[in-house]
Amino acid sequence: MDAPRLSPKQEQGKTWEDAAQAYLQRHGLVPIEANFRCKLGEIDLIMRDGETLVFVEVRQRAADAQVSAAASISPAKIRRLVRAAQVYLQRFNRLPPCRFDVIAIDGPKLEWLRNAIEA
Repeated sequence: MDAPRLSPKQEQGKTWEDAAQAYLQRHGLVPIEANFRCKLGEIDLIMRDGETLVFVEVRQRAADAQVSAAASISPAKIRRLVRAAQVYLQRFNRLPPCRFDVIAIDGPKLEWLRNAIEA
């Protein structure tokens, strides 16, 4: 059975997520999972930075967008990210240290915002 076809928007999102993952790997993070989904939300990337589990939101906007990629993360999106992370963490007997990072891509500029979301 063939994998489901992605829409052009989904293809573009996957391209940006792949670029973000490659960037983070070049900076020493280890990929754990991509596109973790549950009924409460989705996490683009889950990576490990030493002993720390890092939940990564990837946001992209055109260079001339009125709102930057980082500023486009709404309070509702943050709630969904935190809830999805809570679901993911249920698989651990002992919780690892965690943080939420954002990869903000504005036009050609990629910025890594560590601890960008307080949970």
